Amino acid sequence: MLNVQTFTFNPFQENCYVLYDDTKEAVIIDPGCYAKEEQETLKQFLQSNDLRPVRLLNTHCHIDHVLGNFFINQNYGLPLEIHPKDEPVLMAVGSYASNYGFPAYTPCKAEKYLEEGDKVTFGETDLEVIWVPGHAPGHVVFYHPESKTCIGGDTLFQGSIGRTDLPGGDHQTLLDAIKAKLFTLPDDVKVHPGHGPATLIGHEKIHNPFVGKNAQF
Repeated sequence: MLNVQTFTFNPFQENCYVLYDDTKEAVIIDPGCYAKEEQETLKQFLQSNDLRPVRLLNTHCHIDHVLGNFFINQNYGLPLEIHPKDEPVLMAVGSYASNYGFPAYTPCKAEKYLEEGDKVTFGETDLEVIWVPGHAPGHVVFYHPESKTCIGGDTLFQGSIGRTDLPGGDHQTLLDAIKAKLFTLPDDVKVHPGHGPATLIGHEKIHNPFVGKNAQF
């Protein structure tokens, strides 16, 4: 059974996810924990549930999703895994972190790369890697068909989509990718986004004002 634990970290209110199954192996996705208190919250959850982190994943590499990469890498010895097209996005964070109020940000280099169609395996669980560019050039989502769970990063939100005005973003690319890659998933798939509450594919196909049936934008 796949379990999904959500933490909301840093001033951007970014959602970090810990996924784990009955084997107690876990993956950490988008650790935005910057403050010591946030890092301790995540660490205590792992300890209290006797979880063993085995993989460190980023859906994409904007600053709010990568602030805790170094902390996880150093504390658990996990190599950072990203899509190769997002490596320039990751490398750029150090140049502007202080301007955004994160002077203590420590970069963490990617050591492994994820491509469309790859499987992220931990315990008894396989996650499918789906490339959904537009918000960021190397943005991926992680999909678990058995539980109909999708860790969507900043692609599709409840009633919205990821912004596309940052370097490497493209509005039409994101719209097309959501329709081709996410809206082809079953309607009852639950999307856990990078910000805000979870939503269902079927709901967004109808009601999302950007990509839904009656899109307004």
